[in-house]
Amino acid sequence: MSVFKIKGGTKLKGEIIPQGAKNEALQIISATLLSAEPVTIHNIPDIVDVNKLISLVGDLGCKVEKLDTESYRFTASSIDTKFLETEDYRKKAAALRGSVMLLGPILARFGKASIPKPGGDKIGRRRLDTHFLGFQKLGAKFNFDATEHLFHIDASELKGCYMLLDEASVTGTANIVMAAVLAKGKTTVYNAACEPYLQQLCLMLNRMGANISGIGSNLLTIEGVEKLGGTEHTLLPDMIEIGSFIGLAAMTQSEITIKNCRIDMLGIIPEIFKRLGIKMEFRGDDIYIPAQEHYEIETFIDGSILTIADAPWPGFTPDLLSIVLVIATQAKGTVLIHQKMFESRLFFVDKLIDMGAQIILCDPHRATVIGLDRKQQLKGIKMSSPDIRAGVALLIAALSAKGTSEISNIDQIDRGYQNIDGRLQKIGALIEREK
Repeated sequence: MSVFKIKGGTKLKGEIIPQGAKNEALQIISATLLSAEPVTIHNIPDIVDVNKLISLVGDLGCKVEKLDTESYRFTASSIDTKFLETEDYRKKAAALRGSVMLLGPILARFGKASIPKPGGDKIGRRRLDTHFLGFQKLGAKFNFDATEHLFHIDASELKGCYMLLDEASVTGTANIVMAAVLAKGKTTVYNAACEPYLQQLCLMLNRMGANISGIGSNLLTIEGVEKLGGTEHTLLPDMIEIGSFIGLAAMTQSEITIKNCRIDMLGIIPEIFKRLGIKMEFRGDDIYIPAQEHYEIETFIDGSILTIADAPWPGFTPDLLSIVLVIATQAKGTVLIHQKMFESRLFFVDKLIDMGAQIILCDPHRATVIGLDRKQQLKGIKMSSPDIRAGVALLIAALSAKGTSEISNIDQIDRGYQNIDGRLQKIGALIEREK
């Protein structure tokens, strides 16, 4: 196991390029199994979760060619579905929540699949009902083997239908769309997720020969086709990294330019950070954050305390609430953070309180942050990363703190952030990785 040792209180300066989007990569790589023809993907991040999925796709028989550091060609002309029944598959799939994204393509092309309960962050109950109910409405039959903790799914004849999703699940919508593109007839999905990554998936599938309309809305219509061909696709920059770097600049009073952001696909994210008082300039497709000594949280029009809550797109992504919470600790003013979608993601605030932050954890979903306006600098401590996003939030806190901090369990951070220590060192961060 490795740890990060961080000497805080240093101002950073320079340019940083966000990696390719992790959540899009998991969907797009899974979708390559829908075609026997080559699919080339660019801007793939070199992170643990994505690399595990690439390895798993290769184990299934897909030919994987690494063209350069960020580009791969996938050719799924010869898939061995028997691998799904092996102990090796079960172990690898159980360690990666993103493995659930393989279900839709495998069911669509081969008519059956097995999958263990996926792994992932320990951030509360994350159900898979939306995935399974969607497959079931398309005609799939599934059974959970409680003894082996294995799901068996029979989808020998998928047929299009109308479905109203009980939640606008991004991975659930993506899985259903990937299953429906090769189903017979028309599928209509209402209350579909419409995140940029889902839009990217649908656009790529259409280039492969699928017939999907309503992209970008919560009502998708999919006309099933016989087969899909190859294509080329470039992943969006990771919006969670972009938000993390905005927060990093504010907390450390640094002048940072975030390059190639695809600002048109960031939705409400920049506006939320502006409500916290963070100044930024859009320079073409770059975001420039000037060094700020102070930033003040807005109130609502009637003067009441600002509430920032997560919501399905185009609402604010839950993956950035941890970053917003950390930023607020050094702002002027008070904010209520409401984490609606996961019940355990706010438990990391005890570490921030130990660092000197003034936070009231109201319940598993809500925390009130009383900004210190830099009158009391956070202090470095030893802590552990509970999940990907909280880990980076703690890393940002440590970089702004007085003294030295140590973050253990950084394998969690590596799951979602590519060479984060190396990239931060280039803009002046005093961070070292040690065994």
